Amino acid sequence: MGDYHGIVDLPPGQPVRLDIYIAGCLGLLRRSQIKARNLIATVNGKTVKRSRPVKAGDELYLTWEDAPPPYIIPQHIPLNILYEDDRVIVVNKRQGLVVHPGAGNPSGTLANALMWRLNERQRVIDADAAGPRPFIVHRLDKDTSGILIAAWDSAALSFLADQFKARTVRKVYAAIVRGCPAERSGVISANIVRDRADRKRFTVCQDSGKNALTYYRVVKSFDGCSLLRLRPKTGRTHQLRVHLRAIGHPIVGDPVYGQADGRQATLALHAKSLELVLPGAETRTRFVTKLPARFKELLGRCTSRF
Repeated sequence: MGDYHGIVDLPPGQPVRLDIYIAGCLGLLRRSQIKARNLIATVNGKTVKRSRPVKAGDELYLTWEDAPPPYIIPQHIPLNILYEDDRVIVVNKRQGLVVHPGAGNPSGTLANALMWRLNERQRVIDADAAGPRPFIVHRLDKDTSGILIAAWDSAALSFLADQFKARTVRKVYAAIVRGCPAERSGVISANIVRDRADRKRFTVCQDSGKNALTYYRVVKSFDGCSLLRLRPKTGRTHQLRVHLRAIGHPIVGDPVYGQADGRQATLALHAKSLELVLPGAETRTRFVTKLPARFKELLGRCTSRF
């Protein structure tokens, strides 16, 4: 996912169409790529069309999809498959598995594993052949484990992606955080924007960025940490990690937004359940996983308060 955040730099009194500014002044994407990459633009906090004129001083925030790789190399990587049919596959992604190939991770990803699985289903194992490819509908960070769904065809992808876009998919996460929120349940509503000091991080911002909403409930409190149930209503990059840090309870083991505490834990965030309508179905299906072993090991080293 590409993104840009900055202030429009144009001569005063000389507005320019947004798509022309992106292509000609910023050089981020060609005009032909803007639509193909599903670019989303906000100007001064409001979502706008690419034909909107921008002027000097406007605050601009852009996001767009990465260019799909021409072909994903099949790799035989074991997967924990929760469900599979001719249209979709649902997996319990292990921690440490990257979802998409990219800079620094050209192979060994979930997409490579799914490509192998797709070819195996078709009984065509050929790393040099161009052909069908799996479509991953949503993402999980490398160090986040849990449920992820992918489509075997573009029609299934569109059907599932529409549900994510409409926010009708119900996602529930489990997380172990430092300390315990004062309220046993509540909602975190805070816009998320890329951190200007570190482009690899995100932060909350009152005046700009994308709206983000997270519901939480304390399941159990321990000595110095708590097990939380999280339900994100939106799906922003690093949303849960940023929101929990913002309220003073970062996720244990988070190398980006956490705090060193001597527990020597890896990121304690797990996508525990996913509920949506599968292609061809009339009712919703819910997939559920157990807490991973690293959660149980970490909680076993804590003293229960309740």
